Amino acid sequence: MLFEVWAPHAGRVGLHVDGHDHPMEPDPDRAGWWRAEAGAGHGTRYGFALNGGPPLPDPRSRRQPDGPEGLSAVVDHSRFRWEREWFGRPLPGAVLYELHIGTFSHEGTFDAAAERLPHLAELGVTHVQLMPVCPFPGTHGWGYDGVAPWAVHEPYGGPEGLVRFVAAAHRHGLGVVLDVVHNHLGPSGNHLPAFGPYFTDTHHTPWGAAVNLDAPGSDEVRAYFIGSALAWLRDFRLDGLRLDAVHALRDTGARHFLAELSAAVDALAARTGRPLFLIGESDLNDPRTTTPREAGGHGLHAQWNDDFHHALHTFLTGERQGYYADFAAEGPGALVKTLMGGFFHDGTHSTFRGRRHGSPLNPHTTPAHRLLGYAQTHDQVGNRAVGDRLSARLSPGLLACAAAVVLCAPFTPMLFMGEEWGARTPWQYFTDHQDPELAEAVRSGRRREFAAHGWAERDVPDPQDPATRLRSCLDWREPEREPHRALLDWYRKLIALRRAEPALTDPTWSYTGLSTGSDGCFSFQRGPLRVLLNPGDRPVRTWLGPRTGEITEVVAAWRRIEPPGPDGTLRLPPETAAVLRVGRGS
Repeated sequence: MLFEVWAPHAGRVGLHVDGHDHPMEPDPDRAGWWRAEAGAGHGTRYGFALNGGPPLPDPRSRRQPDGPEGLSAVVDHSRFRWEREWFGRPLPGAVLYELHIGTFSHEGTFDAAAERLPHLAELGVTHVQLMPVCPFPGTHGWGYDGVAPWAVHEPYGGPEGLVRFVAAAHRHGLGVVLDVVHNHLGPSGNHLPAFGPYFTDTHHTPWGAAVNLDAPGSDEVRAYFIGSALAWLRDFRLDGLRLDAVHALRDTGARHFLAELSAAVDALAARTGRPLFLIGESDLNDPRTTTPREAGGHGLHAQWNDDFHHALHTFLTGERQGYYADFAAEGPGALVKTLMGGFFHDGTHSTFRGRRHGSPLNPHTTPAHRLLGYAQTHDQVGNRAVGDRLSARLSPGLLACAAAVVLCAPFTPMLFMGEEWGARTPWQYFTDHQDPELAEAVRSGRRREFAAHGWAERDVPDPQDPATRLRSCLDWREPEREPHRALLDWYRKLIALRRAEPALTDPTWSYTGLSTGSDGCFSFQRGPLRVLLNPGDRPVRTWLGPRTGEITEVVAAWRRIEPPGPDGTLRLPPETAAVLRVGRGS
């Protein structure tokens, strides 16, 4: 078997295979690369020794059976037998479901998560979006401190466990999207700097030195991360990748890393005959993120839209601290603006940032499905001091209102696990760092952060306490009880409606009657479907307009309502959402 490694600064490199050492030779055709032949097969342990040092895991390791600090293991992907062909599921028309393997079940494994896939198929979502599954220290964590971007976390089930999960998802007709982190590696177990210039001091990020995308040696670093992305899509038959914090990918080159990555993914899609897509998380509100490469953009297929989340969150909760301030100040108008144009900050002043922020999208050239719309995500829940979900502060009726906006808006909807039944379990920040000093730094740093916002340190959960992770596991008994059962039925009904009604997946930014009235009723119409919300605590009577020659049918309602009367007036109970069909009479 041929072993290769890029180590441009090493004077000599040794290959350690199953306890035996072999010298490696420079590759005459590729500067900085070393190579050696050795007998090995699936499961063989190996590592690379630099300049006579101890063996280190392979930067391109596909498996770390003993964790990030241990030796790598050979993975022969040809051994994995896929049960059926998978032709993929495209992003347009999709409904995504974000889940974390470690808390989707108490077992915290791929196999345990796969047992719950029938629930997701019945819910009606099209894709499961997994939070990062690369190896990280310990057993439990969010996954954003991974250190081996080509490998799979062993406690979850390793690469074979991921194959089983993806195969099970395909049996249920579900696509799989994976969250990957290219902007930094975790603080523990990261050996990449020993091999080469994977990081640069030219740029800095919140996590320290930036990944080297434009300094000397960056060609190989770019190829390293692009190769990792293609490997996930190719070898595990994934449908797409969610790219974490792409605004932290600092690249001053003429061709941005994201454009190079998206071109490589599009080429792989053409070779495999499967629709593949990239979804970026970006804080920039920059239309170039999803603008096609041919038009000068980066060519990602979609991006998260936190502005929509913030507008909807403040509309329903009234919160106004931190980055919510500008949205709350605008009132319902913030939600109107994001539904009309995607970004709230589109060149406007951001009080939170103390400057102008963003640039407007062009709704005539940007299909609405290129933005993901959501009421909750792992970030927006887990980065709160106690990880409280919307269900901790909103009634079931207001949760139903949130669902109606997310699932009837033109954006690609995404749900966060448990949201569909109003889960009462929190989702808190938890880690399992094995280094005591790092563990204490994380613990004290998080408490200091929230103490600055008025939280008592004793009230901020200890990330290292196993109980923090356990509290964050879903309680699968909840969907069997009220009011959770009713909310789950509501989500199922809305998702089925979205699938059946072409107007709800129409990618054009077209509305009729998008407004908030003096009566407090919020409404918008897409095609023949009118969506109405009454978030207030009192019933309202809202006028829908003259009904001469029209018929109106109540398609879905959180609480029972009667169709509008002959004068076009509808009575909406408090904290209620409804969807009506308006059409011409015969």
